[in-house]
Amino acid sequence: MLSPGSTIGILGGGQLGRMLAVAAAQLGYRTHIYAPDRESVAADVAAQHTQAAWDDEPRLAAFAAHCDVVTYEFENVPVDTVRFLAGHVAVRPGVEGLEIAQDRLTEKNFVAGLGGRPAPFAAVPDRAALDAALERIGAPAILKTVRMGYDGKGQARLATAADADAAWNGIDRHAAVLEGFVDFDHEFSVLLVRGIDGETRFWDSPVNVHEGGILATSTLPPPQAVLDQQDDARALMAKIADELDYVGVLTGEFFVGRDGPVFNEMAPRVHNSGHWTIEGTVASQFENHIRAVAGLPLGSTATAALPVTMHNLIGGGIETVPALLADPACHVHHYGKAEVRDGRKLGHATWVGASPA
Repeated sequence: MLSPGSTIGILGGGQLGRMLAVAAAQLGYRTHIYAPDRESVAADVAAQHTQAAWDDEPRLAAFAAHCDVVTYEFENVPVDTVRFLAGHVAVRPGVEGLEIAQDRLTEKNFVAGLGGRPAPFAAVPDRAALDAALERIGAPAILKTVRMGYDGKGQARLATAADADAAWNGIDRHAAVLEGFVDFDHEFSVLLVRGIDGETRFWDSPVNVHEGGILATSTLPPPQAVLDQQDDARALMAKIADELDYVGVLTGEFFVGRDGPVFNEMAPRVHNSGHWTIEGTVASQFENHIRAVAGLPLGSTATAALPVTMHNLIGGGIETVPALLADPACHVHHYGKAEVRDGRKLGHATWVGASPA
C-alpha cells in the first residue's frame, strides 16, 4: 500500500492521464508524467514531467527511480518500454494485457480461447489474403489494421467484395483483420476495476453511440436488451482480468447480439465511456484505478442517480462550453488542449439525475 506523498508515474500525457493525476492528488499522491509529446495536458496538473522518447532507456531509468509505481493512460505505449520499466519499478497493470490489446488478431484469439464471442474474423496479412477472407467471412465487413488505430482510424468498411482494393489501400496496406459485420441494436461497455488482491467491482454498463468512429455519448440506464446480456459480458471480462492477473481499470466494448454479447475490443486502461463515473458514481474509474495500483481498498462503484448522459466535446464542440456552463445540471470538463481540430476530443459534459437541456 503506497503511503501518501508517494509518486505514481503515468505513461502518456493526454486527458486520461490528466484525470488520473487529479484523482491521485485527491488521495494524497504525486504524479510524474512521461510522454514524448511536447504538449501534455496531463503534465499541467502533475508534480513532474519528463518529455522523452519511449526508447530512451537512460531517461526511462531516471523516471522509474522517481516513481513508487507506474501505470499507463493509453494502450499504444510500446511494450518494450513497459518491459524495461518493469525491471526497475512495479508497473500496474502489467505488460500482458497491453501486449494483447495492441494486436487485434491476438486479442480476438485470446478472448475466443476464454469462451468469448467476437465477430467472425480472419487474418489479412496481405492483399491476396483479403480475397480469401472475404470468401470466408462475406460482406459487408470491416477491415481493421492489426496494430494501432483508435477512434475509427485504421479501419475501412467493405459493402461488397468489390471494395477490396479501396479498403486495402485505405488502411495503407498494413496487416489487418477482416471482421464480419455484426447486426446489433446497441453498443455497450463493461468497466471493471480489479485490485491487487483480486477483488473485482463493476460499474453499470452505459450504452454508447459513435459518430464517425468516435464515441459521441454514453448514457444510462441502458435498455433491457443490454441488461439481459450484461452478466455474460461481465463474466467474460472478469475471466480476462483473472487470466491476466490484472490490476486497475479494464474496459470491454460489446455489441448486443442475437445470441448474446458480441465482444468488440478491450482497453487495458480507463476509458472514454467511463467518464460519466466522475460525477455519476461514488468512486470514479479514475479514483478506483489509482486505488488499485496503489494497493488501497477499492471504492464503491454504485451509480449516484439516474439518468446519466456523458457527451464528448469533439472539435468545434468545445465552443459550446459557455452555454453548457449556464446549465446548472451540467458538469463540464475542459481538457486544456490548445489546438482545435476535427475529430479531436477536447472535453466532455455530464448530466447526472437530469437530462441535457
